[in-house]
Formats: sequence, C-alpha cells, structure tokens
Amino acid sequence: MTDTLRPVETAVLDAAPTETGNPKTLKRSIGVVGGTLLTLSCVTPASTLFVVIPDLFGSLGTATALTIAIGSLLCVAVAFCYSELGTLIPSAGGEYAMVSTMAGRLAGWLVFVMSLLVVMIVPPVIAMGTADYLAPIVHLDPAMTGAGVMLLATLAGLLDLRANAWITGIFLVLEVVAAGVVALLGFTHAHRGLGSLTSMQVAGAEGHTDPVTAMLVISGLAIALFATQGFSTAVYLSEELENPRRNVARTVLATLAISTVVILVPVVAITMGASDIAELTGGDISSMVTAWSNSAVGTFVSLCVALAIINAGIVMVIQNSRVLFASARDKAWPEPVNNGLSRLGRFGSPWVATLLVGVPGAGLCFVNLDTLYGVTGVSVTAMYLLVAVAALLARRGHHRHTAAWRMPLWPAVPVLLIVVLAYVLTQQETEYLLWTGGITAVATLYWAFYLRPRRDTRWLVSIPEDAQA
Repeated sequence: MTDTLRPVETAVLDAAPTETGNPKTLKRSIGVVGGTLLTLSCVTPASTLFVVIPDLFGSLGTATALTIAIGSLLCVAVAFCYSELGTLIPSAGGEYAMVSTMAGRLAGWLVFVMSLLVVMIVPPVIAMGTADYLAPIVHLDPAMTGAGVMLLATLAGLLDLRANAWITGIFLVLEVVAAGVVALLGFTHAHRGLGSLTSMQVAGAEGHTDPVTAMLVISGLAIALFATQGFSTAVYLSEELENPRRNVARTVLATLAISTVVILVPVVAITMGASDIAELTGGDISSMVTAWSNSAVGTFVSLCVALAIINAGIVMVIQNSRVLFASARDKAWPEPVNNGLSRLGRFGSPWVATLLVGVPGAGLCFVNLDTLYGVTGVSVTAMYLLVAVAALLARRGHHRHTAAWRMPLWPAVPVLLIVVLAYVLTQQETEYLLWTGGITAVATLYWAFYLRPRRDTRWLVSIPEDAQA
C-alpha cells in the first residue's frame, strides 16, 4: 500500500499516439441510455435468473429472495463507491484504475487480477447454458454451443460500441419480457403467501424439509452479490461515456435499480408459485413455467434466455477487452504484449484484446468449471472490499476538491461495507478461498519480481486528459 501512485494529474493521457503509433484513448460515443443498455446487458438479468439463481434455490430454498434482497442492499453501498470513484477516475481500467490511484499500485494490481478472473470465467460458463435453452428446438452439445456463442460474441465485440449498444438493447428487451412472463405466471399460480419468503426452508434428504440457517444466508451473499455485480461495467465504459463526471453515476445507479427489480421480482414469484419446497429447491424454472402455462410459452421463455446468454457474452467480451486494453496502456506487461493489446481497429475497438478475450473463452467451454462459481463469488466479494477501501480514501489531498459525484453518508458507507464484506468472506467455503488465495499469491509474485522493480516504467495507471475537465 505504501507504493502509491503519483497524482493523477501528472499521469494524464492525451489524444496523441504513443511512440509506437498506438492511440492512447478510446472514443467517447455513448450517453446514459447506451451505457445503461450495455451495463444492464452485462448484468443480464434473465441469464442470471435462469442460470445462477437455480443454484441458490438448491441451497437456500425459500430464503433465496431474502438473500438477494440483502445482497441488493449491500450493492447500493457498493454502487455509491463505484459512482464516486468512477467519476474521479473515469478510465477503461475500471476498478484497478480507481483502487491503484487511491490505495496504491499493489492493491490496484490485485483488484485487476480479481476482476480479470471474474470476467474471464463467467462468460464461457454462462455460454454453455445456451444449449439447455435451445433444447425445445434443437439438441446441441453444451461445450460446442458455448464455444460458438463465445466466438459470435467476439465478432460482435469488434464492432463500433454504439452499434453494440443497439444490438444488446434489443436482446435486453427480450430477456426482460421473459423475466416478466415468469413473474406473472408465478404470481398467478401462487401456492403460498408472502410469508413464505421468510419461512427459511429448503428440501432435504428423503423428502424432509430442513431449516435455512443465518450462516447459510451469509454464505449465499457472495453469489447474491455476483448476481447483480454487472453494474460495475459502467466504470469500464466510463472512458467512452460522454460527460463521465455526470453520466457514470447515473448509469451505475440506474442499472442497479433496474437489474434488482428484474431479478428479485421473478424470484419472489417463483418462490410463491412453486408447487412445493422440493420443486423450488430443484430450481428447474423452465419446467415450472411450462407447468404454469404450456409448452409454447415455455419454448418462448427458453429462447429469450438463450438470446440473453448471447447478449451477456457480447457485453462481457466488450468489458473484458477494455480491461486488457487499459492494462497494456498502463504498462502492466512486457513491451511487445503492451503494444499488441493496445492496438485499436477501424471501429475504435481494441481488436487484439477482444480476440484474446473471446477465443480463449471459447476454449474454456471445454473445461470443467463447476467450482469456479464459488471462486467467482469470493473474487467479487474481495474486489468490492478493496473498492470500498479506495472509496474510504477518495477524499484525501487534491481529490477532496476534484469535481465529482459524491456519495451520501461518507465515510460511514464504505466503513460499514468493509466490515460486512470481510465477514462474508470468512463464511465462504475453504476450497474457494484457497483457489482465490493461490491466484492472488501468484499475482503478488508477478508484482514483486517484475512490476515493482520496474515501477518507473511499468504499471503507470493514468486517465484520459478530457476526463480531467
């Protein structure tokens, strides 16, 4: 932490090319609406509802909605931190640029590794679910289908960002419609009242009903945080948002509000509409939809989910490529790697970084990634904790007087968030903590033996010149 950055003003980027001819900045081309569409698509409420939430139903039963509601409240505090830091440090580097500037280079490097881990793993895992939701029409191999989705997302990621905003916006409408259909059917076929949301029951062995403990709910918060964490995409896009001082906060907070409603309302409806605790714990939402309606409606919802997954893949490839682009621009790698990753194509997108994200993602579809949901939950929680630390430090020195959106109830919000997230981490499974800890240890060694000895020429986090205005 003591190895801090020089002030941001002395590390400003201009629009001129580097010595190798590579442009330094991305083009500002989207407003709040486009940014919100892209960010919401990264949250991808429908694929979260149909791919991630069933796992929570399996472990938390009727307490799933409560857990998501608590996680959403925590995310409000996280969103405040992102909004303030994102307007102070509007960079394509997202979390790592914010944390590096406020809490030091090592903290920023570790946040970079965690964020990269999250967005590299999640797209192929979700993409492999496409085959399940195309099953009403055609039976496909999950790995091959997931790889195809990742390659399609890579091609879309090479296009102009404004075009991608429209593409993802159309898909987003379809997935919100699907979530709305699920909510309507669940509420109109309710088998239990609102009291069931706090009944804390899950199906156990041999037909028995087991209680859901408070510790299980706390443990589930890591996945609940992951379910709505896509709002962080707004800070990755901050370098391409028009008027970032105003629009970053608007995009972050609007995305969180909309995604929470789109995810939480159907979860409440499913909890009330499931015929019994065993069906709810099973988490087969498609079968429940078909039972509440007919096979045609079930097929429609499944196709909307398949499109949502493709949509999520497109946006996650866009997000991840921006992270790699920014890390190369900030000299995180040996010079030949930096030169390649920072190249921009004819549409203004970082094409080498996009290919490096999408093609390996297609390959990951053939790897068993079952345990990586847990690793992702731990990584997201730890990343949020470090962002909260940075937010606590965001009003030191010249940053105190910088024009930016400021969160209410500072410093109470980041302090409370740090305490809660640290406790949530202690309640995660040891296996996931060890995996994440091992990756963090390797990243720290890279920092210690390559980046730190070259601190004058490597890992020089900076922000675009026009963001200083």
